[in-house]
Amino acid sequence: MPETKKIITLLTDFGLQDPFVGTMKGVIAGIAPQSHVIDITHGVEAFNILDGAVKLWQAARYFPAGTVHVAVVDPGVGSERRAVLVRAGGKWVEQWFVAPDNGLLGWVLAEADDYEAWLLENPEYFLSSGSNTFHGRDIFSPVAAHLAAGVAPDSFGRKLADADAPLTRLACLPQMANPTGETEGQIVLVDRFGNLLTNLRGSSLPDQFTLQIGGHTICELLTNYAQGKPGKPFAIVGSSGLLEVAVTQGSAAELLRALVGAAVLLKSVTPETAKA
Repeated sequence: MPETKKIITLLTDFGLQDPFVGTMKGVIAGIAPQSHVIDITHGVEAFNILDGAVKLWQAARYFPAGTVHVAVVDPGVGSERRAVLVRAGGKWVEQWFVAPDNGLLGWVLAEADDYEAWLLENPEYFLSSGSNTFHGRDIFSPVAAHLAAGVAPDSFGRKLADADAPLTRLACLPQMANPTGETEGQIVLVDRFGNLLTNLRGSSLPDQFTLQIGGHTICELLTNYAQGKPGKPFAIVGSSGLLEVAVTQGSAAELLRALVGAAVLLKSVTPETAKA
């Protein structure tokens, strides 16, 4: 791997009150002290693979080519689930991902025009004092550090072939809005401001539409949060390119009583239906 690939990111559900994140950084520093470690977030909801997948997808595209992303949301740690190294390219610049194969990379892979994966099975690149409960420290961090330090991907384990089971995907991936009819989606993330992120892409919205969430119908698409009226929910295409529901200086999640997984229905509105 070229010498320039020195950025390592961390995304976990570990929080910051325990020493887990600092320990992972210590492992990386001991193997690849030249690396620049960047925290994406450690506030992924505990055990919530979808939450981690969306947040990784939101952030990863903005890192330079060759970045190594360590993503650990791993309720199956110590089980038979696979640990993998993935190179993803295409729409994004080429980047590397070290993670459990449990769907955490699902949204990233959905936008990768091409990718290849290797199993992490060579203990030479793990910590010798490994455990069955902290693979973030014992497997994912050291592998990422060795990769950043120049170890070839094939050194970590066998490359997955077409005959192998494919990488795990999530049932809920970014959906394309149907400009001529109805598109069903769902809420995939509630951010700290209470904005409801859907899995509908803002790039393919019809000219006019309504968005239904539970018993609420939202007809207004605004271009920034300040345009909204207090207490009135509106639709907006957020910074990640997904259609959101927001309330100016308020929480759409609280106002609409909507949670992750709630269904949304996007309906195209034509001049004829608008008059009906």
